[in-house]
Amino acid sequence: MTDLPPDAHRALREQLGVYVLGHGTPAERAAVRAHLDGCATCRAELGELAPLVGRLADVDPDRLDDVPGPPPGLGEAVLARIAAEGPRPADLAARRARRARWRVAVAAVGIAAAAFGGGWLARPVPPPPPLEAVAVEVDRAGVTATADVVPHTWGVEVRLSGSGFAAGEVYRLTVRDDEGREVAAGEFLGVGDQPLHCSMNSSVLRQDAAGFEVADAAGAVVLRSVL
Repeated sequence: MTDLPPDAHRALREQLGVYVLGHGTPAERAAVRAHLDGCATCRAELGELAPLVGRLADVDPDRLDDVPGPPPGLGEAVLARIAAEGPRPADLAARRARRARWRVAVAAVGIAAAAFGGGWLARPVPPPPPLEAVAVEVDRAGVTATADVVPHTWGVEVRLSGSGFAAGEVYRLTVRDDEGREVAAGEFLGVGDQPLHCSMNSSVLRQDAAGFEVADAAGAVVLRSVL
């Protein structure tokens, strides 16, 4: 993390959600990009947020007015569980009052679920960004890899798939811009012969990106791509 005061860092971190959706003023977005260059913590959080943007495209606009309710039979199941517990020392009036409270609680859960679901579905859904397949040159025996890049308003995303990355070893991906500047885009752990799929994010815009490299913990280049 950069040496920012806690309040300043928190303010920039709170803008990541707006930034990843492509919103914010030019000045705000420039401030976030500058912060991402030197803050691994926020780059990692941005990497977690970025895939969620694409998932918003799966929301059906025709169902935005649908209000989800509690699962069918929830109320009956709760009351059956109460009955299965057997008689209590309390009198009949107390048992009826207890059942009434359960009904109110079940109804409250249903209302809360409906409110949450309706609020989430009502969010604006941006169109999914295009995938661009790129050529990858592998410099390490036993490693296979393919890659796509995704242009975003906040930078370029590299989606890497492959196998043969040494299990447990840390690999780092950097994006190089057209001025030769190298910007860290994230790290991942190798999983050996198992399939590996990861998404790395950089603040370099796609039109400014000249290529990227993946290096091992010792700094040796494992693969590279020219964009």
